[in-house]
Amino acid sequence: MSDELDRELARAADALRSAARVCVLTGAGISAESGVPTFRASDGLWEGHRIEDVASPFGFERDPRLVWNFYNARRANVRTVQPNPGHHALTRLEARWDDRFAVVTQNVDGLHRVAGTKNLYEIHGSLYRTRCTGCGEVADRGLDALPELPHCHCGAMLRPDIVWFHESLPDDVWTAAVTSAAKCSVMLVVGTSAVVHPAASLIPLAKRQASWDHVRRPAIVIEVNMTRTEASDLADIGLYGPSGQILPKLVDLLDQPA
Repeated sequence: MSDELDRELARAADALRSAARVCVLTGAGISAESGVPTFRASDGLWEGHRIEDVASPFGFERDPRLVWNFYNARRANVRTVQPNPGHHALTRLEARWDDRFAVVTQNVDGLHRVAGTKNLYEIHGSLYRTRCTGCGEVADRGLDALPELPHCHCGAMLRPDIVWFHESLPDDVWTAAVTSAAKCSVMLVVGTSAVVHPAASLIPLAKRQASWDHVRRPAIVIEVNMTRTEASDLADIGLYGPSGQILPKLVDLLDQPA
């Protein structure tokens, strides 16, 4: 790694050592390193399908079979991948801060949970879960194959428990995510382009509203991405490269004497 990256890693480790609370915002980039195709990549899962056809309530109403075929393919892909060193590094960080640490993820692949993260807010839902279009029951189905058109015990059709375009984020999960961002003293932004809202709004929220050590001050934002993004102008520290390499190095630095 370059001397500049080493210096930035040292700065990031110093910021984390003094952090009272840590909030992590993750996006598709961290899972791409495990082999999960990124959102709307040219060679990814959306290829061949208009977004409106497979990721909107209108598309589901028009052709639920197409939507379920699409999400069953995504579920099958996730069955073949595992958390990478970046995911595991975040669980090591959580062990240091316990309930003063939270991961807010835009990803629906469940890899953070598989890696062992406990304080996790999946703001866009999860491929593991289904939601009944009739009674509203949400159930964890794992990643086992589902029928082509799965139905609930009440007789109504099931849908993926995913937040689609034109839908709101779940109030309880989003409120918890906002609280974590507003109270953190350090925010890690990992593998996200910071263009999808409202998730991206958590970054300026942390800068504006963080309150810790009984003193109101902006959170320190550490960006971990392959390249600069929309978040970079708000970042105090930029760590550019694969998160699966950078995050373990950052945690290793924390384990060393300051």
